[in-house]
Amino acid sequence: MNKPSGRRRKAPARRRFPVGTGVLAVAAFLVVVSVLAGYLVLSGGDGAAPAGSVAGGASQKPLPGASGEAAWDGRVEVIGDGSTSYTGPQKGQLEARPLKPGEKPPQFVVFSWDGALQGDDGLFAHYREMANRHKAHMTFFLTGIYLLPKSKKELYDPPQHERGSAAISFPTDEHVYTTLEQLAGAWKDGNEIGTHFNGHFCGAKGGGDWSVSEWKSEIEQFYGFVEKWKTNTGRTDLAPLPFDIRREVVGGRAPCLEGQANLLQAAKGFGWRYDASSAGDFQIWPKKKNGIWDFPLQMLPYEGGKYQGLSMDFNFLYNQSKGETDGDPAMYPQWQQETLDTYMAGFNRVYYGSRAPLFIGNHFEEWNGGIYMKAVDRMIEEVCTKKDVKCVSFRELADWMDAQKPSTLERLRSLDPAQSPDWSSVVK
Repeated sequence: MNKPSGRRRKAPARRRFPVGTGVLAVAAFLVVVSVLAGYLVLSGGDGAAPAGSVAGGASQKPLPGASGEAAWDGRVEVIGDGSTSYTGPQKGQLEARPLKPGEKPPQFVVFSWDGALQGDDGLFAHYREMANRHKAHMTFFLTGIYLLPKSKKELYDPPQHERGSAAISFPTDEHVYTTLEQLAGAWKDGNEIGTHFNGHFCGAKGGGDWSVSEWKSEIEQFYGFVEKWKTNTGRTDLAPLPFDIRREVVGGRAPCLEGQANLLQAAKGFGWRYDASSAGDFQIWPKKKNGIWDFPLQMLPYEGGKYQGLSMDFNFLYNQSKGETDGDPAMYPQWQQETLDTYMAGFNRVYYGSRAPLFIGNHFEEWNGGIYMKAVDRMIEEVCTKKDVKCVSFRELADWMDAQKPSTLERLRSLDPAQSPDWSSVVK
């Protein structure tokens, strides 16, 4: 698989604090430090070029739900150079309806993937199959340069870095084509395509140092690489993606979870609905930042509840093998079980408690013998078939949250993660 490269930040050790009732009392302190609790990403992206117009010269349709949009007439609209198209509203999405008085909320679980490259390991295809088998939807955060051939890397002009540079590897031509195939299939399956932006720059001159205008440039370039992959690869014989990327992308996750404040200001101009770039929050019902849903990675009970660990594979990698991707093989069974136990502890805390959504973020990587992939496989098998559980995409969750009464959401946010309330007093 296309392996990432570049500098990583050092993460501090996991943090201690009590589990269950009383967690909210220490939230303010730990949210500050938890950003550094182990999310050292390994993924990437790139981009350039404005949106094309609909074939035939007509202007591109407004975003779904925008004022004045006509009902879809069933025709496929090929956009720009034929890299993308509009084939109608995505099918099979969760019904977003308000809770009835006294109704217990579903237990939402969101599995999301940073990078979304179909490499030699076939993990993108594997998780599409897992989602289909267990009637789940997932969010695949595409890195823009994964649709840009290495021979065209000079098309990427990253903020504060040399043109054509990235902190990760550009894909092989073959991986561009296999990734395109998986993106099309994933969307048809009902999964969401989001963005992981482009060059995956972290630390000095990374996203945390970017201005609002620089984030806008990064986003526009992401769109451009998706909208012009035919021009950039020369493969005009291939079918267009079955979605309009500007309609499809309504959120993303920033590399290393850096720069959310300016990113949120940039994202509003693109009509985004959510952002998944904050870290270390507890399992509390989400709220909006700057008018956009904030869907953070979460602190989950680790090592039997002695610690709280961030809900992402690299955090486990850091704590278990000090960030080495090939740690002691003799420890793999123990580390895999620790990872699964942490996921399940976080799930059970809210499933039998507040029903706050559970967010799990991973990468398509075979770190430490693939134990983190195996843990996620078990997690999907365990939870996605349980009563009242909805394994959904971030966009589906945003739709559902927007359908609820503000007063209901406010009461949900007041619950401790492990608190199982009288639902008639919460949902009115």
